[in-house]
Amino acid sequence: MQLEVTLTPTLYAHRTLKQHQTTVAVDVLRATTAICAALQAGADMVVPLDSLEPLPRYRDMGFTLAAERGGVKVDLVASGGKIMAAEFGNSPTEYMRHDLHGHKLAYSTTNGTVSLARAADAERTLVGSFANISALTQCLASDGRDVVILCSGWEGAPCLEDTLFAGALAERLVTTAGATLVNDSATMALALWHAANGDPLAICQNATHVARLRRLGAEADIEFAFRTDTCPLVPQLTDGAITLIQP
Repeated sequence: MQLEVTLTPTLYAHRTLKQHQTTVAVDVLRATTAICAALQAGADMVVPLDSLEPLPRYRDMGFTLAAERGGVKVDLVASGGKIMAAEFGNSPTEYMRHDLHGHKLAYSTTNGTVSLARAADAERTLVGSFANISALTQCLASDGRDVVILCSGWEGAPCLEDTLFAGALAERLVTTAGATLVNDSATMALALWHAANGDPLAICQNATHVARLRRLGAEADIEFAFRTDTCPLVPQLTDGAITLIQP
């Protein structure tokens, strides 16, 4: 297994591994964590959208709307001037407080769903977070394909928390599957994870998005996002929809 890390969606087009690879899209704070939480809460599927424009159409098809920009749940304006409010933003702890069985989510966020759109061309596209890291590791190790970890970053720039997760997943795949790191971004991510000494939240205390979410009162989401294995499942993006890989 070869393993590559891309630190932003823009860099994904320039990756080395472009054939027969699995891409793991990650946005720790908070999109991929929230997707895992929504599926853990029973959602049938999550359709990631890289813009707000299609959301009213999904409402007409019976989807529950979930949308966020800049860390805040957004209101949507449909055709004809009718105002539609998203029922959810991208708070994983909010999803975990609801029974979402029977719900299909149409979901758009600032960074994470953009990464998922970029990753859709991979042979296999999975959703990664600390919340599902052990189940994800087992899935990737069993499959054996090369892996690209696609970090969402923040509006085109790298971010600390996604890079840290990439290092944590890289360490697990080196250990369990004998993965070989193929670029400096993977080596940097692994070094960052080693520097965290098993406490990812501590090393992210000064991360810009942590500070942003604290200003918005999202402390519970921050703590949840750095816990491991709260959602022991593996979401996969297939034909535009994220559903669970069945054991």
